[in-house]
Amino acid sequence: MKVTIISLLSVLFAGNAAAHSTFQQFWVNGIDQGTSCARLPLNNNPIRGVTGADIRCNAGTSPVPGKCTVNAGGTVIVEMHAQFNDRNCANEAIGGQHYGPVIVYITKVDDSSRDSGDGLWYKVYENGWSAVPGTTRSDDDNWGVKDLNRCCGKVGVKIPSSIPSGDYLVRAEVIALHSAPSEPQPYVTCYQITVTGGSGSLPSSGGVRFPGAYSASDPGIGVNIHGHLTQYIIPGPAVMPGGTSDKAGSMQCPATGGTGNPTTLRTTTTTAATTAATTVRTTTTTTTTPGGTCPAGGCGGPACSQWGQCGGVGWTGCTNCGSFRCVKLNDYYSQCQ
Repeated sequence: MKVTIISLLSVLFAGNAAAHSTFQQFWVNGIDQGTSCARLPLNNNPIRGVTGADIRCNAGTSPVPGKCTVNAGGTVIVEMHAQFNDRNCANEAIGGQHYGPVIVYITKVDDSSRDSGDGLWYKVYENGWSAVPGTTRSDDDNWGVKDLNRCCGKVGVKIPSSIPSGDYLVRAEVIALHSAPSEPQPYVTCYQITVTGGSGSLPSSGGVRFPGAYSASDPGIGVNIHGHLTQYIIPGPAVMPGGTSDKAGSMQCPATGGTGNPTTLRTTTTTAATTAATTVRTTTTTTTTPGGTCPAGGCGGPACSQWGQCGGVGWTGCTNCGSFRCVKLNDYYSQCQ
């Protein structure tokens, strides 16, 4: 079947709005700073693996001129959305059942508009998992990502008051575990800040380097969330003194003011039946024939995009991978590759 580029793009972008995502905007004490100090990733794709150099600040990113000024002890908000500049709270920040933890780190640097971030990183925020009584699959439990979606993509993070003034990088991260343990999907953005009014010093222990902080075999990364969990260990070190640990399912949505942001937050978490688009084809026509074996339900309907879900127990969404193959990663998740 041949389709025009317009119809293909509409299919791809419709799926993309529901899954792959990017941390974009930054807030300081409730005031919207937009993307002025964000090292924005090139696209909304996940990082491949957790051990390469891209795990630090994402693939192909580089310093930007802007810095956001934050007072020690103040609160910043990191904001995630599926599409660039789409801050519509009706859309999930990261859909496609991409459940996993939300984690934020800081590292002290000489100049945040130049530094590569190859020093020690300290965890200042984490929100992982908590059980929901009566569930048999941990997909149905509470996750940091579900709190993120409930709060219109926003997570409030207190900058510890007992750190020295100066420049820092802030590293915001979601680790999507829907296709783990074979392929965990980190989503990372670094922000450039200057801390004022600080005192004291950074901890003598608890700092980690990226890459190096994570391994694919870490219990919080090499985990099958489609089974039944009795505990979940958030990747990385413990939160540093003055940082924050939220319990999944209980996170308070951060207060916002200023301009440029919708203020109405959703009060319920939804799950999307569509999947992610990671590439846009530039040809004017293409032939979409099933690639590989599709799961129960056949290969009919609109083509899924690469890295989108195409099957699994209970899956009722797209099953046609077009020119990609539908690869079974586990009983609950098959993916177009």
